[in-house]
Amino acid sequence: MTYHRPVLLHACIDGLNIKTGGTYIDATFGGGGHSLLILEKLKNGKLIAFDHDTDAEKNVPEDERILFINQNFRYMKNFLKLYGLIPVDGILADLGISSWQIDVAERGFSTRFEGPLDMRMDKQSKLSAKEVINDYSYDRLVEIFKLYGELRIAHKIAREIEFVRKNEGFETTEQLKNALKKLAPRGKENKFFAQVFQALRIEVNNELDALKEFLNQSVEVLKPGGRLVVVSYHSLEDRLVKNFIKAGNFEGELEKDFFGNIIAPLQAVEKFIIPDKDEMHENPRSRSAKLRIAEKTA
Repeated sequence: MTYHRPVLLHACIDGLNIKTGGTYIDATFGGGGHSLLILEKLKNGKLIAFDHDTDAEKNVPEDERILFINQNFRYMKNFLKLYGLIPVDGILADLGISSWQIDVAERGFSTRFEGPLDMRMDKQSKLSAKEVINDYSYDRLVEIFKLYGELRIAHKIAREIEFVRKNEGFETTEQLKNALKKLAPRGKENKFFAQVFQALRIEVNNELDALKEFLNQSVEVLKPGGRLVVVSYHSLEDRLVKNFIKAGNFEGELEKDFFGNIIAPLQAVEKFIIPDKDEMHENPRSRSAKLRIAEKTA
């Protein structure tokens, strides 16, 4: 099984504007597809790769130019300081879940294959989807499915979970799907369960807070003129990235100087990029991808 097929691979690498002796970060190493192409363009440069999934470490190539750090990218700045690698020339983050994680049933990410209610990116984490489903209050479940899954019937989903778990606890993804099957809109079942699983995954892995920390740190560690390249897969992520590039904050509220010039640490290099029809056909998981590229201002 291929660990992961990178989305918008060449557009991402082009966006980094790689210098052969530069220092670059692959903040979401995964299967290493982006890193391999970065290394091809480096000569005496350095690549620092982050991933908090221990499975990803098996994909690290034997190359003295790469430093792999088995940690979440929210700790990027701390480790760069530890190794004396600040500032850097470019940072790449592909926020999507890997094909490997989706297709390996025992990770619990898949809506197609039955597996345990897990969904942890970091296997050492204490919180899994099982605890969320079985232990969270009705109000908290409503909040999660509404905010993170963007589901209008979040209250019905939470109510059904609460009703079922009174008699028996949830253990598997299939049990959860069976409990919610009657709530899925006819003809849109796949999208419905994708949103349910998305909400749980975001909560379990604290993904949006981690993304905010990563984006703030990216400005602190980039050189002036350095590039930030981010691929997102749903509106919650993309909104944070878009607003941060636009205004330097997550609300998108512009700050201007005395002369009316926008004050922001980053400047968009171009409008967002999406996969072409050929890539969407070859890799259906790329359909929701959106690439944004920004450059740090002086």
